[in-house]
Amino acid sequence: MLLAKRTRRWRAAAAVAAGALPCLAFPAPGLWWSAYVVLVPWMLLLRSAPTGRRAALEGWLGGAGFIVAVHHWLLPSLHVFLVPLAVLLGLLWIPWALLVRELLGGVPGPRRAAAGLVLVPAGWLLSELARSWQGLGGPWGLLGASQWQVPPALRLASVGGVWLVSLLVVAVNCAVVLLVAVPGARVAAVASVAGCAVLTGVVWLWLPRPEVSGGLRVAVVQPGPVGGEDGAERRFDVEERLTRGLAGTHPDLVVWGESSVGADLAARADLSRRLAALSAELGAPLLVNVDARRSDRPGIYKSSVLVGPEGPTGDRYDKMRLVPFGEYVPARSVLGWATSVGKAAGEDRMRGAAPVVMGLAGGIRLGPLVCFESAFPDMSRHLVREGAGVLVAQSATSTFQDSWAPAQHASLAALRAAETGRPVVHATLTGVSAVYGPSGGRVGPALPTTASTAAVYEVPLARGTTPFVRFGNWPAGAALAALGLYCAAGGVRAVGVRPGRPAPEPSAPPARTARG
Repeated sequence: MLLAKRTRRWRAAAAVAAGALPCLAFPAPGLWWSAYVVLVPWMLLLRSAPTGRRAALEGWLGGAGFIVAVHHWLLPSLHVFLVPLAVLLGLLWIPWALLVRELLGGVPGPRRAAAGLVLVPAGWLLSELARSWQGLGGPWGLLGASQWQVPPALRLASVGGVWLVSLLVVAVNCAVVLLVAVPGARVAAVASVAGCAVLTGVVWLWLPRPEVSGGLRVAVVQPGPVGGEDGAERRFDVEERLTRGLAGTHPDLVVWGESSVGADLAARADLSRRLAALSAELGAPLLVNVDARRSDRPGIYKSSVLVGPEGPTGDRYDKMRLVPFGEYVPARSVLGWATSVGKAAGEDRMRGAAPVVMGLAGGIRLGPLVCFESAFPDMSRHLVREGAGVLVAQSATSTFQDSWAPAQHASLAALRAAETGRPVVHATLTGVSAVYGPSGGRVGPALPTTASTAAVYEVPLARGTTPFVRFGNWPAGAALAALGLYCAAGGVRAVGVRPGRPAPEPSAPPARTARG
């Protein structure tokens, strides 16, 4: 009995640790190659679970470990809420854990192994889709996003978004599990890896690349950390100085980061005039971000505002998807006390009504995103479908300056560029700022968190439409269809069991007998 308790405790701790391992594939550790094997320890544990109930528990614990490890930098904002949030989100991995035990456990035959190579990745994608809902934190830390700097993976993203990359990564992990633990299924495992390689090769060789058509000189202004009670005013002064230093570089657009202006421009005519003067000096519009209470309606908005030589042009986008706790407190009447124990929002920001595409000189159209929104593939896809030729994400990760967050956030822009076939400018207050071309490759050097500077980038523009922009998240539909068919087949088999005859027990590893 004591040995059984110790075993259960050991397995529980191992599940949490194994679930946390995938964090190594993301920035800042950046061990992207580990993504193809990093799920193996967790899956080996799940396939050996003695019961489905135990597999569900270890899937839950591993999922909670994953959330804490990948999002540990949220502690300054979420504080005590991170652990219960991880426990809640960990439930999303239970179906995946049951699929691992059912399809990869024991000694699966060729048919069951082949089914596992399809359905286990689909089950993982189901958990990613569920937690991608904004109310549950949004699509941050998707496994496919760890491949943001791998050109073949970015090509796959242009076909099926980050979701297709996640499916392929999990499929390779499944194949490795079979290679390690099930000698009889090695043919299916090798065939799976070969199939993933062939798919990637076909996409790499035959899918048309974005057709480069012209370019845009974009200046990114990154002021660096500015503190103090008058931080907003001082930040504006630094941004103004850095922008004025761009004279003679002839940019087509100047981009400031999120919350770069701390007062409503309609109420502060002096700030509006200073921005207009900068635009006139440089001969280029400025895209700034106003984080302030609006004078024409109640509430605080975060808004991308385009400013020309005559002042604000009228093009304005109000942020639609807000960061839970960071920009609003869910169910504030119940959870409002979170503001006293962490850095949760003291007052909820207001949401914008719709995406906006802004016009630039030469017929170029700009699609703005604000911070957290660059994590959502559907938002950038919508802007491109509305005609955006360049995407700009204005961000501020100064709260998490010395964590993994700045590098993780900047990496998301590479995926959005590859998915849409449009360049993405990721401009921040304190770094990491970066620019990516229409294939997802980096354009010029990134601006680190130690920099207070302005830099000009030659951003290539592109024409054409990627399959992801055209067809959307079709991998999710395919995964859900496959899981639905599996459940339907299971229901048919259950109905087919004759009354009085016991249903077949789930497969388990064969018992070894000691001979003496």
